[in-house]
Amino acid sequence: MFAVIINTIAIILGSIIGLVIKQGIPKRLSESMLQGLGLCTVIIGVQGAIQTSNILVMIVSIAVGLAIGECCRLDDRVNHSTQRLLARVTRGRGSAAKITEAFVTSCLIMNVGAMVIVGSLDAGLVGNYTMLYTKSLLDFISGIMLAATMGAGVLGSALFTLLFQGTIVLFAEFLAPYMSDQLIAEMSVTGCALILAIGLNMLNLTKLKVINYIPALLVVPVSLKLMELCNL
Repeated sequence: MFAVIINTIAIILGSIIGLVIKQGIPKRLSESMLQGLGLCTVIIGVQGAIQTSNILVMIVSIAVGLAIGECCRLDDRVNHSTQRLLARVTRGRGSAAKITEAFVTSCLIMNVGAMVIVGSLDAGLVGNYTMLYTKSLLDFISGIMLAATMGAGVLGSALFTLLFQGTIVLFAEFLAPYMSDQLIAEMSVTGCALILAIGLNMLNLTKLKVINYIPALLVVPVSLKLMELCNL
């Protein structure tokens, strides 16, 4: 768990530095930086999404996951909960919406990919923290950039990272037999498709409710198994 704690601290420190920098950045420059970050996010999403070995897994996972998200109205519920939570410290819906967007964006960017799962499994199974230490440095830099352009919501990703990676580390021996290389790869691919959606929103090209797509990540194992049974 030590490496996970280091990763969490790295995100917090990076986010704080980003928030300090944000105070001195003119609004016009901040908006331009956000668009630049959106372009980079699109590139990251495309680069990861095209590496699928079975496009049907991603299609089925996103279709089913989106249906679940829409039926459960996840986006509306998360935004409403955030609005209520921040009612005493923010003004209007815009502030809460921006904080939610920053939180979801940073959580996906920092916690989607093989490095997260493989690194956490290595830490839990054999005590190898190298990959998580490398990720900590990357998240520190990402935290600065994201917080400087998107605001305080990025800090929330530190808690999510602690819980998500910490769970994998603690239950590594139980999870490892089920986490095949193909499953990890397809979960990363689907996650990158969500990151692509975030990038498109940041560029104001779309208004996708990315939170409604998040169940797709949970559907991937079922989709992969279904494709294997159908020999697709």
